Order: sequence, then structure tokens, then C-alpha cells
Amino acid sequence: MPEKRDYYDVLGLSRGASKGEIRKAYRSLARKHHPDKNPEDPEAESRFKELSEAFAILSDDDERRKYDTFGHNSPGGSPFGPGGFQGVNISIDDLFGGDLGGIFSQFFGSSSGNRRPKGSDLMVRHSVPFQTAMDGCEEEIEFEALRTCDDCEGKGSKDPSSVRPCPACDGRGRIERVERIGPFTQRVVSDCPSCDGDGRIIQNPCDSCGGSGRSNQTKKVRFTVPAGVSSGVRLRMRGHGEAARNGRGDSGDLYIEIDVEGHEWFERDGSDLLMALPIGFADLLLGTSVKIPHVDGTDITVKIPAGSNPGDTISIPGRGLPGQGSRARGEVSVVLKLDIPSSVSRADKKRISEMYDILGTNEDDIEQKIRDEAYRRRNSRIR
Repeated sequence: MPEKRDYYDVLGLSRGASKGEIRKAYRSLARKHHPDKNPEDPEAESRFKELSEAFAILSDDDERRKYDTFGHNSPGGSPFGPGGFQGVNISIDDLFGGDLGGIFSQFFGSSSGNRRPKGSDLMVRHSVPFQTAMDGCEEEIEFEALRTCDDCEGKGSKDPSSVRPCPACDGRGRIERVERIGPFTQRVVSDCPSCDGDGRIIQNPCDSCGGSGRSNQTKKVRFTVPAGVSSGVRLRMRGHGEAARNGRGDSGDLYIEIDVEGHEWFERDGSDLLMALPIGFADLLLGTSVKIPHVDGTDITVKIPAGSNPGDTISIPGRGLPGQGSRARGEVSVVLKLDIPSSVSRADKKRISEMYDILGTNEDDIEQKIRDEAYRRRNSRIR
């Protein structure tokens, strides 16, 4: 087996390199030697694995300290276990924007002891009229959320001088314990239970917030609902959720779940619209044109061919709703429905009866009509 190269040489760095320099060197070299970018090079995978192993060691303070002292012969062997470093699945996207520290921390336990706490996310539901699905709109909502307390400015204490570091965690807000799993040890970092991860003990809490640094406040938020929106879509408003405890972290996010109200006659299927159009027998028989008011501001003209049947569908492309994030619009599907008058005058009944030989059912060929209709329906289903 070839002798391992010095990790600093692998990354082209001096031993005094900073964490930022280590990260920058790794990103640059890993992009160059990533197997996905060098599919024809049989050595690319081994070079990439060597780079990743060097970065995994030098980016972790404890492992780097041991390596600087003992080199590759660290007491206890490889930190990656008996099989050594087996590589890690890092995509090109990870190299350009991913959290490399988070990817490699899995080998050495959590390294989030100095992470910033974050307030809780919130979700509210908001109804908008159907017209919004066509045009979009600007909306404003008012809601209650835990915000930074005005009386103590988020400090949680009446007297800032009475705040002292938590003795259980020495003010860090995190405690670390070592767990042993077989022949291996793992560092586990978690919130300090004595101070709930705050790192401070408040001896004289603020009356308004009880020491949490937060109080319920009413807040207004303006936001844009995009055209094409559908029920269930959630809009994310960064930083408009609950404030972090004691003002020492970032606020959570606000999610606004949209509910689009129904329309008087249209039903919706994504960007397509469906409606039933009641039409008289004479119009089905002779054909006609009908104008219908539409949500885009311009009437729809439905051209009904002569000899149409109830249940026939007429499609009008490009007059449906816009797709969310797209200019393309769906179609309007109009289903023809026979409109039978609820009451008929004696005079009209007489006129209809006089035309019974045209409008009525001829019993002599009823069986053939049944067969024809069944055949038409089967063909319609097959198409």
C-alpha cells in the first residue's frame, strides 16, 4: 500500500493555514477532481477521496490537533474506524453551496456548540377570492406572535447587571458528553437543561415577558399572492415568525397557507376550468353561439355545433388560469347540459305535441337508437 501523503500537502497548504483557507482550498481542488467532472479518469475517485479525507481531518479542531502532533499514527488509529476513510457522497452542488462542515461532522459527532438559536416558525391560513388565481394580488394580514419584548429589549431581565453566566455550561448554552459505542467514542452536544440553551441565568426577570425576552405582540405583514395560486400553497416570509429567546438568535419564518375561494360556475383542475352550460333542445339541434362572462375580463364565446348532444364537451384553449410562475394558460372545458323547462303553458304543450313526430321517440326504432348510443359511449371512452 502506498504511503499516505501529508494532509497539508494534499490541499497545498502550510501548517498554519486558517479554517477559511482549508475550506477554500478543498472546494477548489474538489471541484477540479470530482469524479462526475472526470468520468474518463480512473484516478479521479481516489484523488477526490484523498482530498475529502484531508479536509475531514483538518477542518475538525480536535482531529487536526492530533494530526499535527502524531501525524498519521494517531493513538487509537484512524478516527474513521478500522476500515479507514470510505469517502462521502458529495455532489457538485454541495461543493458550490453546501454546508461542508455539516457533511463531514458526521464522522466526529456534532460540532454545533456555537450555533445560533432560532425562534419557532408560524403558520397562518388566509383566504383569497377566486379572481386572485387569475390576476394575483397584494394582501395584508394581522396576527399575534412572540416578538422581542419592548420593556427589556429582549434581555429578559429588569436589571442587566443581575444576569450571570450559567454555571452548568459556563455560559455556552451547550453541554458536551462522551458516549462509548463498542471500541469507539462519540461526542454528543446538546442544549444545557439548566438554562434551556441560553447560557445565562436571569435572577431578576422582566415582568412583561417573565425572563424569556419575548412577549405576544400584534404584527402586520404585507405579501404578494402570485397569479395561478391554488389552495394549499404556502408562502414563506423569512424572519416573520417568533423571535428567538432573549433576542440572541434569528426569528423563525412565517408560512401563509393560501385558500382560494370557489367560483360561482367554474370548477378548477390546476390551470384548467370546467363548467356546465344549460342549453335548450332547439339550440342543441340547430346550433348557436353563447357569450359567458369570464374572470379575465373578456367574455367567452361558446360555439355550439348543430346536432350536439347533452354531455358533449367544447374546449376553449388558452382561456383558463395561468400556471403558477408561468405565462401559459390552461383551457376552459364547457359541458353541454340539456335545459328542460320546469313548467310549460298549455299553448306551448299543444305546439310541442304538434311536432311530436319530429321531437318525440319513434318506438319502432328504439332498440337501434339504444345500440347506437351505447356504441357512441364506448367509442368515447376508448378515445
